Amino acid sequence: MKRLLPLLLALASGTASTAPGPAIVPATGPLAAPAPASAAPSSRAELRREALLLTLLAYDHPVEAARSLRPMVQQAQSAGDAPLQAELTLALAAALTSGQGAGEAEGLARQLDQDFPGHAQLIRAMVAERRDHPQAASELARKGLELLHPPCQWSRKESELRDSVEAGCDATATWLGLRLLALNQEATGAGASAVTVLERHVAVARQLKLPGLLALSLGRLAVAEHQQDQVEAGRQHLAQALQAAQADLPTLARIKVYEGGIAVARKDRSAQLRALEEAVSLAHSAGARRVEAVVRSNLADFYLSARQPERALAAARLALPALEEFQDRRMERTVRHNMSVALIQLHQFDAARQERRRLDAMRPDLIGAAVRSQELEELADAWAESGQWAEALKALVAEREQSRQVQEASRKAQLEELKLRYDSDRKSAELTLLQRDGELKARQVSNSVLAQRVGMALALLTALLLPLLVVMLKKVRLANRQLKANEALLRAQSERDPLTNLANRRHFMAVMEQHAANTFNGALLMVDIDHFKHVNDEHGHSAGDAVICEVSRRISQAVREEDLVVRWGGEEFLVFIPGVPPAQLQQMAERILFAVGGETVQTPDGPLHVTVSVGFAHFPLPPTGLSLHWEQAVNWADMVLYTAKAQGRNRAIGIATIDAHDTEALTQIQADFDAACISSRVQLLQVLGPAST
Repeated sequence: MKRLLPLLLALASGTASTAPGPAIVPATGPLAAPAPASAAPSSRAELRREALLLTLLAYDHPVEAARSLRPMVQQAQSAGDAPLQAELTLALAAALTSGQGAGEAEGLARQLDQDFPGHAQLIRAMVAERRDHPQAASELARKGLELLHPPCQWSRKESELRDSVEAGCDATATWLGLRLLALNQEATGAGASAVTVLERHVAVARQLKLPGLLALSLGRLAVAEHQQDQVEAGRQHLAQALQAAQADLPTLARIKVYEGGIAVARKDRSAQLRALEEAVSLAHSAGARRVEAVVRSNLADFYLSARQPERALAAARLALPALEEFQDRRMERTVRHNMSVALIQLHQFDAARQERRRLDAMRPDLIGAAVRSQELEELADAWAESGQWAEALKALVAEREQSRQVQEASRKAQLEELKLRYDSDRKSAELTLLQRDGELKARQVSNSVLAQRVGMALALLTALLLPLLVVMLKKVRLANRQLKANEALLRAQSERDPLTNLANRRHFMAVMEQHAANTFNGALLMVDIDHFKHVNDEHGHSAGDAVICEVSRRISQAVREEDLVVRWGGEEFLVFIPGVPPAQLQQMAERILFAVGGETVQTPDGPLHVTVSVGFAHFPLPPTGLSLHWEQAVNWADMVLYTAKAQGRNRAIGIATIDAHDTEALTQIQADFDAACISSRVQLLQVLGPAST
C-alpha cells in the first residue's frame, strides 16, 4: 500500500463537496452569487445549514463559497447574534483556507480571539494545515476544542454528545477540529488513536445530519480500521459511506478513492482500478476539478505499481494543472515523484532529473518520514533497474536514514499511545482509591483495638513457631538463589530477538564492549532482505514474519557455530565472524546468498522467492590495516551493502582493498564512496546470487 496514506489524506485534508440545499447552486457548476437579502435564510438553523453546505462546497469552489458566506456573517452581526457570527466566521475561514485566503483567515482569527478563543484557535489550525504544518494544526485544533464554550461532549457517550448539541454547542466547529486531529494521527502512524478520534468524528457528523459530511467521516474511519486490521468494522463503515454519498457525486468520487485504498489492503487490484476509474468519471461529471486531480494522482500511483509507466505519466500530467491552481503542494509533490519514477522507467533520464530538482526545491516536510522512505526506495529501485548505479546508491543511502527516522517516530507514537492508556488507567485507579479512603478512615478506630490484641497474639505465636522460622530461613535462601537464576534468564532473554530467537543488537553491543572495546578484529557481513516492504504490502505481515524467520534460519545454517548472527533491525541481519581468513569471507557470503535464494520460502500466503543483498568486509581494512572501532566497522559493512542494493540486489559486495593510510583519508573515502570506487581507491569484490548467474 505504498503512499496510500498520503493519497487518501489528500482527500481528507479538505471538506466535502456535498449536495446543495435550495439556496445553493448544484455541485456540477460554479456557485451563484450571494442571494439577495430578501431571499436570505432567516432562522439560525437555516443559516447554520447553509454555511456548512458552503463550507463543504469550498473544496472545489473556495472563492465562490467565501463570496456567499461573507454576507451571512454580516447578517448575523447586524442581528447582534455573536455566537452565530462566530460559527459563520469559522465557516468563512474554512472556505478561505480551502483556497488561497489563509492570510485573510488569520485576520478573522484575531477578531475572535477575545470573545471566542476556541473558534480562533480552530481557524489557526486550518491555516496551519493549509500551509502543510500538520503537527502545529493538530496542537491548535486540540487547544481550540478545549476552549469551545459550551463544549460538545465528543469524547463521551453519543447520548451525551446529542444532549450537548441540543444545548447549543458548536458541532460544526467540533467536526472541523476532530478532522484536523485525525489527520495528524494518521500521518504520524498513531493508527489506534486515529480510529478513536474518527469514531467521535462520525458521531458528531451524525448530529449535523448532512449525508455528504457523514459519508466522508465514515469513509476515513473505514480506511483507518482496515489499516488496524479491523476488517469487518471497516467493511460496514465503507458500505454506510457509499450509501450516504449516493446523491452527491463529488463526495461519492472521494469515497470511491477510499474504496480503492481498502481494495489494496485486500490485495484486489482489479477492484482498486475499478473504484478509481469510477471516481474519475464521477468527479469529471460533477465538475469537481480538484477531486478529479487527486483521483488521477491515485491512478498514476496504481499504474506505477502495475509497471505501466506511460499510463502513470499520462495520469500524473492530467492531475498536475489543477493541483498547481489550488496550490495543493503536498499532492503536487506526490505527483511529481510519480512522474520522475515513470520517466526513469521510460529511460528519459534528463526529464527525470529535472523533476527531481523541482522536488528538491519543494519543502521537505510536505510529507512524513515514512512516505519519504517509501519514495526513496522506489526511486532507488527505478535508478538501479535502469542501470544508473550512482544515483541508485545515493537514493539508497538517503532511504536508510529515513527508515531509521521512521522506526524512531513509530516507537515514539507507540509509547505515546501506551502513556495515554496508562494515564487513563491511573485516573480510574485514583478515583477508586478516593472512594475507598472514607471506608478506611471509618475502620481506623476499630483497627487500633485489634492491633493491640494481634500484638499479644504474635508474641505468643513467635515462641511457638521458632522451629518453623528456621525452616523458613532455609527456604528464603533457596528462593534467593532461584531469583538470581531468573535474573540471569531475563538478562539472556533481553538480548534475544523474540521473533527469530537470534541475538539482538543489545547482545552484539555487549559482545563488542567485552571483546572489541577499542579495536575491531574479524569480519562482518550485513545482510538485507530484498524488497521486503513488497512482501508486507502485497502478502501481509504474517508472510513477512515467516520470511524473516526462515531467512534467519538459513543464514544461521550457512555460517559456522562460533559465528554470531544478529537480527540488526527490521529485515537486516549482521553476522560477526571472528578468526576467518580474508580469502574465505567471499565464500561465506556466497553460501548465504545461495542458502537464502536457492529455494522458495513457504508463507501463509504461499511460496515466495526471496533473495538478499550482502555487504562484507574484513577488519582491519586491507592492505594498510588501519584500526577501527567496531561501530565504524559496522558502518563500512553497511556502506558496501548499499552498493550491493544499488547494483541490482541479490548479490554480495565486499571490500578487497582501500587506498587509505590514515583516518582522515578513510573519512574522505567514506564521504564519497561512489567516487572512490570509480577512481579505484576502493577495490570491490562481487558475488552474484542464484537468480543472477
